[in-house]
Amino acid sequence: MTTRSQGMRDGQHLKGRVALVIGGSRGIGRAIAITLASAGADIAIGYLRNDAAANETARQVKRCGKRVLLSRMNVRSESEISEIFVEINKTYGRLDILVHCAALTIFKPLTELTSLQISRILDTNARAFILTVQQASKLMSNGGVVVAMSSLGSQHYFHRYGGIGIAKACIEASVRYFAVELAPLGIRVNAVSAGPVETDGVKTMPSYEARRREGVKLTPAGRVGTPEDVARVVAFLCRKESDWIRGQTVIADGGLSLRIGSLL
Repeated sequence: MTTRSQGMRDGQHLKGRVALVIGGSRGIGRAIAITLASAGADIAIGYLRNDAAANETARQVKRCGKRVLLSRMNVRSESEISEIFVEINKTYGRLDILVHCAALTIFKPLTELTSLQISRILDTNARAFILTVQQASKLMSNGGVVVAMSSLGSQHYFHRYGGIGIAKACIEASVRYFAVELAPLGIRVNAVSAGPVETDGVKTMPSYEARRREGVKLTPAGRVGTPEDVARVVAFLCRKESDWIRGQTVIADGGLSLRIGSLL
């Protein structure tokens, strides 16, 4: 039996691959980095400033027996976006998977956001995703996979969620365009739209506890999602078995969106 066949049998579906997780130091990003490492991929993590969190993620990746590269970066900086790909090329010499988890929002009505706040939100979310994919595709000489993180707010109204809601809608549109434009290069592009997931970021939402209780009642799965729930969906989209899924936004929300009207 070949090493590759052995790896596939043991669940190492991503053995020999290199994955970059932007925003991979905490929450959903951390769960994705660890899940991809468990599936055999070496990992690169782009993060903003929390060294302690990034080091903890790196420690858990190494426990999976995989290599990890940490790189501090601000996704609003085009030069810093370029630098992380230079580091990846020097360290690994290739890139096979890009998962974009970086996000920022300000919980205010869309009518009250200032011009500067709108720019920060769109730059951190939508613009950063587009620039990152442009750079990543240059390293994916043997094809690859891109997965963007989205949310239900891209398609539905949620109170004080307008800023990131429109940014995520832009990301989903970008996914569709990239899926067609990058297909000749053997690069598959999709998004995952996650329902409520208990992370530190989500807990900063106004009236979070009340929203959480109501969400649990409405969700057919009967619970709030975990970062690992989302990570497993992302990992599937990185596998060859998902080759027929292109330019799609896969909803992973425990069924909540089926009853979204009850929230409005």
